[in-house]
Amino acid sequence: MRTALLQSSGRPGSVAENLKVLDEAAGRAAAAGAGLLVTSELFLTGYAIGDDIPRLAEPADGDAADAIAETATRHGLAIAYGYPERDGERVFNSVQLISADGTRLANYRKTHLYGCFERDHFTPGERTVVQAELDGLTIGLMICYDVEFPENVRAHALAGTDLLLVPTAQLHPFQFVAESVVPVRAFENQMYIAYVNRVGREGEFEFVGLSTLAAPDGVARTRAGRTEELVVADADPVFLAASRENNPYLTDRRPGLYGSLV
Repeated sequence: MRTALLQSSGRPGSVAENLKVLDEAAGRAAAAGAGLLVTSELFLTGYAIGDDIPRLAEPADGDAADAIAETATRHGLAIAYGYPERDGERVFNSVQLISADGTRLANYRKTHLYGCFERDHFTPGERTVVQAELDGLTIGLMICYDVEFPENVRAHALAGTDLLLVPTAQLHPFQFVAESVVPVRAFENQMYIAYVNRVGREGEFEFVGLSTLAAPDGVARTRAGRTEELVVADADPVFLAASRENNPYLTDRRPGLYGSLV
């Protein structure tokens, strides 16, 4: 499945403007043959917007979800977007996957919050593995810091995830996560990982870009630079199947030895 990664911080603080940015990117992604477009973490509102987070947070079936479903349908591709999700009095750092026909397929709430900023504004999610089926692939959802915990990604591997979508807000000086950790996670768990970052300075934060689609051979199929851009690459199920056949990590595991990990 051709997958487009939208490396952009959008227009922090303006949902309306970010919906326009997303719509324009969806048009370019569809023109490039993509069946899936993935945004960065909290793309809908911006990341470093502080006390505006509760004001701009929306439920999973809110107005923004409806607008993105319309965009997905009009351009004929699925969209995974990061947003602050309101559920009663709680706000979660979430990613939602909407299909090309506008159906809400899956919604994931970030389980591992990073730093005081996130812990001050969000409630941690409780479900590690959230999946959906899309064009013959099992899609998994995760957000930023979550992918840095090997247990998280291995849980997805054991649950059969083929393509793991990871909207992120990766900061300077931790670019080694995009450059090294993510390709290793893809290799050791035999899956594709779409890691999609914000870019540039936003408030006190500096995002490093370097969005990538890493393949199960540990090689990046595409990698963005340090500016706003849209990059496209394929998650190939035939290559994935062959790679899994030849790589023994998952079959050679000895779970009985790992009880001390929990």
